[in-house]
Amino acid sequence: MWCHLVSDVSIDELHFFALYLGLKRAWFQGDHYDLKPLLRELAIELGASQVSSKELIIRMVPPRRRRVRLTQ
Repeated sequence: MWCHLVSDVSIDELHFFALYLGLKRAWFQGDHYDLKPLLRELAIELGASQVSSKELIIRMVPPRRRRVRLTQ
């Protein structure tokens, strides 16, 4: 079960956490990183929060949040 790694603080925080997980910056997809199941488990162990899709949209930092709300 793949998931998205995002930040509700900043893109800089997201990149820092992704680097800590061993992800390459080239894997950044504009507002998130995809995580395989084992990395998902590790991210949660390191403090990431698991949230629903609805909560994800509410928490995401701009510009993604603005883009999602404009299209709804």
